[in-house]
Amino acid sequence: MAIKKSNIKIAIVASNFNKDIVDRLYTGAISTLEKNGVSEREIEVIRVPGAFEIPVTVKLLIDKKQYNVIITLGVIIRGETPHFEYIANECIHGISQLAIKTGVPIILGVLTVNNRKQAMNRSENTGKNKGSEAAQAALDMVDVLGNR
Repeated sequence: MAIKKSNIKIAIVASNFNKDIVDRLYTGAISTLEKNGVSEREIEVIRVPGAFEIPVTVKLLIDKKQYNVIITLGVIIRGETPHFEYIANECIHGISQLAIKTGVPIILGVLTVNNRKQAMNRSENTGKNKGSEAAQAALDMVDVLGNR
């Protein structure tokens, strides 16, 4: 049985680092949510400095017990140092562990790419947008897990 999309509460945790690209992901996510009957008042958006701060923010939102699903949006672009690997690993591992431990669906909309062009291609306003895909995955998970 599909959950009525107007009865769900969604949080979006979005990074400010690489904000121009994250904003494109966010636009895609919001568009998909609205097309599926989710109103703006059912979405809470929390901006964090970077991808490393996403898991701790997600944890605080889970502790509120107000959200059916949490969408994470960010962009981590490989640079000249191993910093990329550290940030990407910790962000994704933190999100994964929170989802497993709490049972709250947390959707990974954090891009990990080799360069800016790849990030732009994955956040297109028309066509492929990983923010839109993350929002659709969020709605699908609400259907799968029910309106807890």
